Amino acid sequence: MRSVKFLFLVLMTCLLSVFAAHAQTTHSPNAAPKKDAKSKPNAKPTNQKSAKKSEPAKRVQTLPVDAPLDSNHLSIAERVHVGHLPCELGASVRMTADAQAPGYFDLHGKGYKYRMRPVTTSTGAIRLEDEKAGAVWLQLANKSMLMDQKNGRRLADECAHPDQVAVANDMKVNPPPALIDVSSPATSVQR
Repeated sequence: MRSVKFLFLVLMTCLLSVFAAHAQTTHSPNAAPKKDAKSKPNAKPTNQKSAKKSEPAKRVQTLPVDAPLDSNHLSIAERVHVGHLPCELGASVRMTADAQAPGYFDLHGKGYKYRMRPVTTSTGAIRLEDEKAGAVWLQLANKSMLMDQKNGRRLADECAHPDQVAVANDMKVNPPPALIDVSSPATSVQR
């Protein structure tokens, strides 16, 4: 009797999961999928074996829709260097623009992938962020770097697009003026 009840529960769970998967795939694209008890992160199945059997073979994953960006953020996105960018210590990253969501970028590196969007700055540096992951991409005239804000460390440094390499080489030949000029008469000490 006990095994009959167990089989009945397993069968009902399988049927419910099939109906739920079917309902999610037949909704209109703008409708939000309904959440059931299985989609809650804290919900734990009471029986591990029956939970594994009841899971559908493939789950339909809905991607979040990126919010459209305003003209200010789109103008920042136009200046982002894309492509394969070599970094220090033999590392590299690949920045690709998303054709489906203007202004958004996918940043891939060894062991990470981030969804980046432009953020305005007061310094003029180009800044992209993945707020969920806590990743920040800073693009300066002569180099770029990727930082993990949550853990307070750099993931990639000295990344450079060919345009940035040209600026860095020019800075070596023609260094920018120092912020504090120690050779001026106003700063020298008279004896």
